[in-house]
Amino acid sequence: MLSFKPAHLAIVLVLVLDLSAWGDDEFEDEHEQEHENDSRGGHQPLLPPLDPTHLSVNHTSMASFDLIVLGGGPAGYTGAIRAAQLGLNTAIIDNREVLGGTCLNIGCIPSKALLSSSDHFHFARHQAARHGLKFEKISFDLTQMMKRKQDVVRQLTQGLEFLMKKNKITRLFGTGEVVAPGKVVLTKKDGSQEELRGRHVVLATGSVPAELPNITIDRQTVVTSEEALSFDEVPNELVVIGAGSIGLELGSVWARLGSKVTMIEFLPRIAATFDPDVTQVLQKAVESEGVKFYLETTVTAVTVGDGNGAAAKVDAIDKGKQKLQFSADKVLVAVGRIPYLFGAVAKDLGLKLTERGRVAVDDHYRTNISGLYAIGDVIDGPMLAHKGEDEGVACVERIAGKAGHVNYDAIPNVIYTNPEVAGVGLTEDLAKQKGIPVKVGKFPFVANGRALANDQPQGFAKILADPKTDRLLGAQIIGFGASELIPEAVTIIEFGGSAEDLGRTVHAHPTLSEAVKEAALAVNNQAFSIPPR
Repeated sequence: MLSFKPAHLAIVLVLVLDLSAWGDDEFEDEHEQEHENDSRGGHQPLLPPLDPTHLSVNHTSMASFDLIVLGGGPAGYTGAIRAAQLGLNTAIIDNREVLGGTCLNIGCIPSKALLSSSDHFHFARHQAARHGLKFEKISFDLTQMMKRKQDVVRQLTQGLEFLMKKNKITRLFGTGEVVAPGKVVLTKKDGSQEELRGRHVVLATGSVPAELPNITIDRQTVVTSEEALSFDEVPNELVVIGAGSIGLELGSVWARLGSKVTMIEFLPRIAATFDPDVTQVLQKAVESEGVKFYLETTVTAVTVGDGNGAAAKVDAIDKGKQKLQFSADKVLVAVGRIPYLFGAVAKDLGLKLTERGRVAVDDHYRTNISGLYAIGDVIDGPMLAHKGEDEGVACVERIAGKAGHVNYDAIPNVIYTNPEVAGVGLTEDLAKQKGIPVKVGKFPFVANGRALANDQPQGFAKILADPKTDRLLGAQIIGFGASELIPEAVTIIEFGGSAEDLGRTVHAHPTLSEAVKEAALAVNNQAFSIPPR
């Protein structure tokens, strides 16, 4: 069905294998302060591990598989590909016309495309003159901007379908429901049903935007992130409820393009999973784009059509009990996401959930139902695409009798504003709350040659280490390209390295990554480009 020239194929494969999460994306439970995976129960083995040397690879039968994956997002398709690599006869079920889930279709990727386009426009208007670049009558074509976004999505989704074929994964369209251990009923779009059997079934159905009980989302005026990625015109006034990764990214997009953006957050600071010194810099940067913040403020009602010309009015109350009211053309509700489990598992099977409504699994990703596993946004932990991808790989490797593993202390989290914010591991704020001693090194980008040359001096890199062993415990970076710099700290944490290990690693000069090296050296007061403490 699809044809690719060799050069195009190479591009598709490279892009598909590096899909990133929103916020870190993508999507993060906005106010979750810690990873929750440590609370998983210790289930007994439900089925013996598969021996890959004896797995069926017969693809002539469409009704029986070694593995059936429900959900075509990053967790699902990555797990399916790994299963195929291990020799499992694998099927993947998704009701979209193309794979990729929320992340690729209506989340991580389209949001980054719009962030890039709007950032170019913002640069042309506000920074280009400092570089000696002069433009006359700067404007933008929103229709073309949206077309480019969709072209990016289309290229990646087509690449995924191609990868399913090349890995001999059976692609099934429709909705799958687990009705008994090892039995899935596939309901197709025409209403017809087909019974499938799978020795193992993986639940990877993802998440959907969370709603507030006092707000009705009509998807016209009061919208979710999905609609906010596809406005056909720039709203004059946009109210964003929630100042986490989703709200900050989409608020930035529309503010850069001319919206008067107001962000309402009930917590004391934005992006609350990061340290206060990070969020203070981030808030100032986003405010410089024209966004106005109301913190420790609770939305009490949203009324569509107020009779005064505005499409909606938003009522709120601040920490001092003062009543506030905002008019808006669009209201974006961005208060996190919840697992999507509707119709995925028959109720009479008694699927066990956690107190937060996520699927309870053990450290092999097994649920309480024989042969049923769960990964990604439906289980505990941050709702991030790359977290789901690693779980997909680890889960399938466990099924195949291998030592699949995810280090939940080494999962990065990113907000793709400008400057970007990225973090991994322990935060200084959380260390104080838990009474964990840490030593901290910080290095400002204003002292980094490449950052100054790039005209991107905002922010800093921060490294946290154990005072006794110097083991690297966490890192946070706010600055241009933070998403590309945080893997340095992730790698050191993954392999149990120290701040000294990172600080003594040779970095090319001049590069932004030198700021991370210097922050690691600063842990022990050995940085070269800033004065000693």
